[in-house]
Formats: sequence, C-alpha cells, structure tokens
Amino acid sequence: MSQHLTLDQLNAAPPAQAVQWLDGLYEHSPWIAEQALAQRPFASLAALKHAMVAVLNAAGTEPQLALIRAHPELAGKAMVSNALTAESTNEQTKAGLTHCTPQEFAHIQQLNADYNARFGFPFILAVRGPRGAGLSTREIIATFERRLHNPVDFERAECLRNIHRIAEIRLNDKFGVEPTLGNAVWDWHEDLARHSDPGYAEQDQLTVTYLTDAHRACAAQLQQQMLALGFDEARIDAVGNVVGVYHGATTGAAALLTGSHFDTVRNGGKYDGRLGIFVPMACVQELKAAGRRLPFAIEVVGFAEEEGQRYKATFLGSGALTGDFNPDWLDQLDADGISMRQAMQHAGLPATLEAIGALKRDPSNYLGFVEVHIEQGPVLNELDLPLGVVISINASVRYQCEVIGMASHAGTTPMDRRRDAACAAAELALYAEQRASADGESVATMGMLQVPNGSINVVPGACRFSLDLRAPSDAQRDALATDVLAQLQAICERRGLRFKTEETMRAAAAPSAPAWQARWEAAVQALGVPLHRMPSGAGHDAMKLHEIMPQAMLFVRGLNSGISHNPLESTTSEDIDLCVRAFSHLLEQLAQPG
Repeated sequence: MSQHLTLDQLNAAPPAQAVQWLDGLYEHSPWIAEQALAQRPFASLAALKHAMVAVLNAAGTEPQLALIRAHPELAGKAMVSNALTAESTNEQTKAGLTHCTPQEFAHIQQLNADYNARFGFPFILAVRGPRGAGLSTREIIATFERRLHNPVDFERAECLRNIHRIAEIRLNDKFGVEPTLGNAVWDWHEDLARHSDPGYAEQDQLTVTYLTDAHRACAAQLQQQMLALGFDEARIDAVGNVVGVYHGATTGAAALLTGSHFDTVRNGGKYDGRLGIFVPMACVQELKAAGRRLPFAIEVVGFAEEEGQRYKATFLGSGALTGDFNPDWLDQLDADGISMRQAMQHAGLPATLEAIGALKRDPSNYLGFVEVHIEQGPVLNELDLPLGVVISINASVRYQCEVIGMASHAGTTPMDRRRDAACAAAELALYAEQRASADGESVATMGMLQVPNGSINVVPGACRFSLDLRAPSDAQRDALATDVLAQLQAICERRGLRFKTEETMRAAAAPSAPAWQARWEAAVQALGVPLHRMPSGAGHDAMKLHEIMPQAMLFVRGLNSGISHNPLESTTSEDIDLCVRAFSHLLEQLAQPG
C-alpha cells in the first residue's frame, strides 16, 4: 500500500482492514467508521465523511456524549502527562497549546473547570481551524469563553460538529488530500480583508462601505488579481463594479454571468458576498492554467454595493446591470453630508445617468446568472452538509420610519399624559415579532432604533427605526407589511403620535430557474455530497439579475451556527474546495454540446 490511502483501496479492503485504516478518526470510537463502511463503495471522500456523520447522528444522545467524553481536555492533564493519542498530540501541538505561557495555561485550566461544571463534558474544538493550519491560542481562548454561555443542548451539538471537523482533517491526512483550491480562495478572503473603513480598521473590524478609500482599494485589488489569474479583461465600471471577462472559444457567443458583492455591513464577516467573486475566479484560473476556452465567455462581477450601508441604495451594483438605478440616489447624502454624486466623482467615476445607464445588460447576450454565497444561516451547519441548492430567494421590503411625539420631563409628566415615541416603536417591534412568527417562514426585524437627542431624564419626543420584512412570496410579504404598517398607525392614533414611513427597498421573490437549479443539483451530487434544497431568507444580487435572466444559487455551509453579518462568519477551506469543484462541474455541463 502507498504511504497514503486511496479510495479504491478502502472500497476494496476486507472490513477489518478498512476499519483498521480508519482508526483514530473519532477518538477511541472505531464503531463510527465500522458502521459507515457498511455503505461501501464510496464515490468520494465527501460521501465517506457524510456517512460517518449520519452514523453518529443516528446513534442517539448517550453514544454521542460518550464520544465527547472520550476526548481530552484542551491543554489538560493528558497533554501534560503525554497521554494524548497521536492525532490529538499533533493537533494540540499545531495550535501551539503545548507552548502556552503559564498565564495562558492557567486561564485554559480555569475555563476547562468552568466548562465541565456547566456542561458535564469536555470542551471540544477543532483546533486546526477552518484553514487546517491551526488556531492561535488567543483564538482558542476567545472561542472557549464565548461557548461557555451557550445553552447545553446547543453546545453538545456544537461539540459534535467540531468532532466531525476534526475527523475530516484526520481523514484528509490519511488520504494525503489537500484542499488546494479551497486554501487559495480562503487566503484570498484573508488578504482582501486588509482593507477596512476608518474607525473600524483600528479595531481590527471589517467594514467596507460604498466608494470609501477601503472600498476603492478592494476594487483595485480585485481588478489586478483578475488580470493576474488569467482574465482577458478586468475593469471598474461607472458605479464601481469590478468586471472581469474570460473570453470563450467563439467570439460573440453568449456569456455566463456570475459574481456577488464585495461591500460589507459594519463590523461584518469576510465571506458574505466575496465568496461568490472568488470561487469563479478560481475556476477561471484553472481554465487558464489548462489553456482551455469554453464555448461561452465567463463574466465575473464584483458588485460594488449590495448592503445599503452608506446610502439607501441597496443592490445598486447589480441593479445598474438591469437598468434599475434611481436618479434620486445621486443626491442622497451619507452621514457626513457627502452626496453619492460627490463620492462617485471623488472615486474618478463619471457620476452621470448616461454612463450609469450604459451599464444595462442585454439578456440575449447571456446564458444566465449563477451566484455562490455563504448560507448566512444555521441550516447546513446543523445538517452537517457542506453545500445547499437554493430553490428561491424570499421577497423583502424595507422601511425607514419615524414616530413623533412630545419630549417632556421624565419626572413630572404623568404616565397617562405622555406622548412617548420610543414606547410606540417598542410596541410595534413586539407586534412585528408576533405577526411574523405566526406566518410560516416570514421574518420581521427592527434592526435600527434611535432616539434623537435622547436623554436619561426626558420622555422621548421622537424615535427613528428601521423595518425589514421578508416572506417566501410577494403576496405573503405584502400581507405582512400591510398588517405591520396598519398596526403602526393604530398605535400612533391611540397614543396621540404622528409617524412617517419611507420605503427604501422592495425586492420580489426570486425562484430559481428550474434548468439552472438542476445544474447545481447535478454538480453537488457528482461530488458525492447529499442533495439539500433550501430557500434563501437573505437577499442577494441574484434577485436583481432574476428580473432579466434565469438565475440559480448555491449555498456553502458557514461555521459558528452559520452566523453572518458578524466577525464570527467563517467557513472551511474544505467546503470552499467543494464549492469550487461544484462550480467547475456546472461549467462543464454548460460546455457539453446540446
């Protein structure tokens, strides 16, 4: 047998031999691999990994707890006495836990004690991390401290997810597998995250809003990187989108359009949007390295604005490609009083409606639009699945609202004489929560809440707030919005208040085009990954392109419960690698004649 296992060897080996080869994947628990091997032959390592996940999921709580308790404490007694398994020793060494300072070691010992007292099992963390190279001691301690506050059932499931990640890395080691494409794309995210807006960069927080210096630095870096990877063209267009084109074998053939956004929310994550730019860039790099041209061109767009953070112009970047640019946006002012027109001119953009209008794409020149995106939710994470095929993007509508009452003395104004604007907003927030909860898969969020010039001893005379309402269909969204706005009116009438609302964004539900959804499904299944179809509760650039051409999306699992719009947003290089390969498979499907 060669130094590393092969899938053919594993599939053909006698059961006892196969179990022996997989020994050590799950700490002192060979039964997991043994039961999974009953499903041989495996088409891919991804299929083997999921078979072991399924075995443990079906085992029940007690065997799961026994597996968790079979693991050593991080930097615990077993490490000190050299009693760890070879695999655990390797992992804790790579993470630097064998070289903790006395202070770090003491802190981890206290965390171990606190954790065991709260949960009754040891803290489990895949210390080699999402890139496989090892977490820093600082990252390990921060994760330890954060997870101490999780509910018990959730934390038990989080331990199991980390155990599967540990097994995945150990399996890769046995087979000599390195997710090289995933590692590259993971590193590209880290490098692009160097750029962040002032006030956030100093705190090591990622914030990139429309046409700031950090935003323009990201655009320039993406443009240069596209050219370096082998794109034939890369330009920054009239709204700041980065557009890269890899020509097809035939001049004038319709192109595949793909991409996502590179702007972020404030103090956001590194993968939201950017994954959908980098994954197709990796595919183009592979095509260029192989000297291949497909029967169609590939156009990758890094959309300049999707989040609506600096200006109330959500989907500005992708909307420009559909001809949906509101002329009034040019006169909008940001928090510093800078108009969008001024920001564009400062960035060297024309800032004219003529130049922006020229960006509108002719759908007849395109095969369709596909987008890769991190899930931004817990579903794939909880299912232990790396990829999910999107069936539809939910409809949404956003409002900026203000309730106007009367500011008055907090000590001398009786409760029944008050015109408290903040209490009205609070009452509406609770109503929206209840109304959406009673409506299958609808969601309602009041994410911004502000009392202008508020003071601790003043009854709020005004309150400004946002409303974000989403539902699986346009009709369901509209019914939700109608009820919430009617309730706002009723609350204000009862309390003697006035209110103003401004609709800032409305997006129709965007069901995936069946043929394109089927291509993603075939790509996922070709990798040996179980197929999971799911809706998207988040809005995406694909919603805009849906207005003029067929579209479909692929989701990638996120770590940390799939959290997004948060610095904890993350994914693994293994999952990214699968995503790149799924995208390549979709390209190959399109390249087939007929």
